[in-house]
Amino acid sequence: MVWMKKSAGKSTGLHTYTKQDMKHVGWCLKNSISIAVSPDWRGVASDWLIEIKIRNNVHVDPVKYKKNEVMKKMYKYYKYYYDKHNKQ
Repeated sequence: MVWMKKSAGKSTGLHTYTKQDMKHVGWCLKNSISIAVSPDWRGVASDWLIEIKIRNNVHVDPVKYKKNEVMKKMYKYYKYYYDKHNKQ
């Protein structure tokens, strides 16, 4: 048996998404817009970054978020792009 030290990972915590959130995410993914949350490995251990990829262009939100707010912001971005391209 091999004993290994348990690695410490980073977690954004739990965020309950809604059907509307999934509608926005699904539309964005079908239209080559994806948004990812990643740890800020260079900064403070509790900071998170948001990367927005539209087709082949990647943009990083300059704001650093805490774990309890980063997922909410990610879904707000999905809603923003959904609303921007689906004006009625």
